[in-house]
Amino acid sequence: MNRQLNLGLIFGGRSGEHDVSLMSARSVLTVLNPDKYHVYAIGITRQGAWLTAETPTLVLEALQQETTQGTVRVTLLPETGQATLYAVRGEPGAQQLEPLADLDIVFPLLHGTFGEDGTIQGLFEMADLAYAGAGVLGSAVGMDKALFKEVMRANGLLVVESITVERGELEKDIHAVIARAESLAAYPLFTKPANLGSSVGITKCRSRSDLVEGLMEAAAYDRRILVERGIANAREIEVSVLGNEHPQASVCGEVLPSREFYSYEAKYKDGTSGLIIPAQLPDDVAEQIRAYAIRAYKAIDCAGMARADFFVEKKTNKIYLNELNTLPGFTSISMYPKLWQASELPYAKLVDRLIELALERKAERDHTEHLYRSEG
Repeated sequence: MNRQLNLGLIFGGRSGEHDVSLMSARSVLTVLNPDKYHVYAIGITRQGAWLTAETPTLVLEALQQETTQGTVRVTLLPETGQATLYAVRGEPGAQQLEPLADLDIVFPLLHGTFGEDGTIQGLFEMADLAYAGAGVLGSAVGMDKALFKEVMRANGLLVVESITVERGELEKDIHAVIARAESLAAYPLFTKPANLGSSVGITKCRSRSDLVEGLMEAAAYDRRILVERGIANAREIEVSVLGNEHPQASVCGEVLPSREFYSYEAKYKDGTSGLIIPAQLPDDVAEQIRAYAIRAYKAIDCAGMARADFFVEKKTNKIYLNELNTLPGFTSISMYPKLWQASELPYAKLVDRLIELALERKAERDHTEHLYRSEG
């Protein structure tokens, strides 16, 4: 398309990663070419209200200050061929919809639940709207750490041993859960919400008391909790993947956490975690990791982008796939764009490429017939 595209940039959201999403949106906004895109900033509050304003900056400020002042309520409707952004006018019970813009594409930067898990992607699919990133299936499987591990095991990819428990099990008999967890492996163990990212709700547990606290912390964010064996002396290696049917992998990067593991604070607050790009790995190990990343990407029918995270044992170079983030961070210090920068794809061109991939995928979806009319 040669004309300027109407692009809806969606950020914020009802997630523990709300603040990370705002950081990602601020970074992406700095590189969107105004000659190519007319940007409609759509901010979703922690309570789920959709807002826009005259400028993207006003929307970001409103969400950061947790106010709706200076903004307008907006919505999208799940009607095929109606990719229209509507302003919601009037008081509850007497509201009217006013068309604001017909969107060509949306770029979701909603990390975590209600954004990275396939839910909003379903809305885009129903509206027949082009959107950046993975579809419903890839998003949902990539988001659920427990299900993702099962799919990887089925595809012959090595993942760390783990068990999955439900919040109801904790409430019914936490002692039984503790016994199952301790039978998995010796401490340290890691507890994680099954459906969340940016290391929110993750705890490194060195003792039974830590385990109890970690289980309760994870249960606050999800009804399903993962308990995972800790790997001693492991390197944290990450790879960025880009593409649709024929994805490519970036160079490998290594994370040197400023804390005991790559926690939320180490990622976004300290600013002191080290990144080594490219990672100092034997060539065959680096190539194996990149190949595993692409295999995992294809296995869950991912599209657009993802960041694959691995653990590599220091002594043996044994490779464990940890997770696939289908909507990785886009902040100024995020690994995903940094890895592509090191692979000779600058930030601005990376964003352009993701938009191109979204439009290509929409064109491919348009070839699919959804109606069946029997003959005779």
